[in-house]
Amino acid sequence: MAHSIDSAASTVSPTRVRLADAQPQIALGALDGRYRGAVAPLVDHLSEAALNRHRIHVEVEWFIHLCAEQVLPGLPALTEEQVSGLRGIVTEFGTAQLEELGAIEAQTHHDVKAVEYFIARRLEGLGLSELTPLVHFACTSEDINNLSYALGIRDAVAEVWLPAARTTLEGLATLAQDAAEVPMLSRTHGQPATPTTLGKEVAVFVHRLRRQLRRIESQEFLGKINGATGTYAAHLAAAPEADWPGLAQRFVEKLGLTFNPLTTQIESHDYQAELYADMARFNRILHGLCVDVWSYISIGFFRQIPVAGATGSSTMPHKVNPIRFENAEANLEISNALLDALASTLVESRWQRDLTDSSGQRNIGTAMGHSVLALSNMSKGLKQLDVAADVIATDLDSNWEVLGEAIQTVMRAEAIAGVDSMENPYERLKELTRGRRVDAEKLKEFVTGLGLSKEAEARLAQLTPGGYIGLAAALAEQFGR
Repeated sequence: MAHSIDSAASTVSPTRVRLADAQPQIALGALDGRYRGAVAPLVDHLSEAALNRHRIHVEVEWFIHLCAEQVLPGLPALTEEQVSGLRGIVTEFGTAQLEELGAIEAQTHHDVKAVEYFIARRLEGLGLSELTPLVHFACTSEDINNLSYALGIRDAVAEVWLPAARTTLEGLATLAQDAAEVPMLSRTHGQPATPTTLGKEVAVFVHRLRRQLRRIESQEFLGKINGATGTYAAHLAAAPEADWPGLAQRFVEKLGLTFNPLTTQIESHDYQAELYADMARFNRILHGLCVDVWSYISIGFFRQIPVAGATGSSTMPHKVNPIRFENAEANLEISNALLDALASTLVESRWQRDLTDSSGQRNIGTAMGHSVLALSNMSKGLKQLDVAADVIATDLDSNWEVLGEAIQTVMRAEAIAGVDSMENPYERLKELTRGRRVDAEKLKEFVTGLGLSKEAEARLAQLTPGGYIGLAAALAEQFGR
């Protein structure tokens, strides 16, 4: 009798406890499970709990700001004790408060409204119960949300992502300096090409990544607090004499953000798109480095230092796999998929507001988390690399034909200087070297038969693949720091 898929599965699958029912703390995603340790610092900035803490912070500071500016008739000046008590709502926000806020939201079915009620509950204890209407005054949810996200993103970048990126760059810079003078055969199109140094090739990535880092370090984080459609309509209805744009700007800047003076209901998120594009570009450059390092490991230019007790393969005991760089590759790709999606979707909103940005922004922590995880793996992987200078030197010594470029270029210079018999230098070297292996002896014989000037012939006679590196070492030392 034929079984359906469901019935067949039930006959072979053991009875098991549903993990989701038994242990709700078990994570569905890798960042909150297997890799939690590497990305945990982001939780303080980009988790749902952190978002709510930022919301409370913005609401409390808006309350204090309105009182300080004496915007409304009848507003009292807050005492230092009251200001301290209000800010204590933020600093004391922890597990118990999260549970309370969750219970409120279960009734309101609105996260920002729940924050408003959460704060209002605490005003009586501060002698401010009569000012309950001032909580969330003239605000739409997006006035609070955009500022809260900006604070979380800013701090996550400054306190978590940038330090991780700088640590990786320091490791790369150390490698660039240490290997600045290690000659290495280049491979353009995968074929033997003009030699370089290992340090210079690493320095190229250091230089590129530092440029992206400077862009990210100078990123603005924008914010607005101008009402339901960005017109200050409710504000003016309540207090027509107040300078609401000026008051809003002072508030946003007090938070350490850049004021956006003209928006719809939402802050336009352009700064986020700029940031995510720069982070994605940084990731892509790093991805290219991962691929190159993996490839150098595969041909033996790097040896991996075994980690005591670690296993490379479950069946092949000799293996030391480049797992750090493979892990980094995968996480950079996942990070970029999310960063690209955020950068493209956040800059659009139907008319004055839709909720696509709300769902999208809840993935900012995930996008940044996969990048942080990749950086962590890169930093660890770099510490486990040892330059195999002997392997690199052997590879160089097997490819003397790469000196054909130097010889034909010297012949061109000799021709310009008036030396006879220097015709068709490129073609003559092509005939000698293209698709052929040429050793030191054959190359020397060819050079001595050219009729070069004594100075030129002496220079070429001393040239080896390992010595044909131009300014590579100097460039590595200059730009690989």
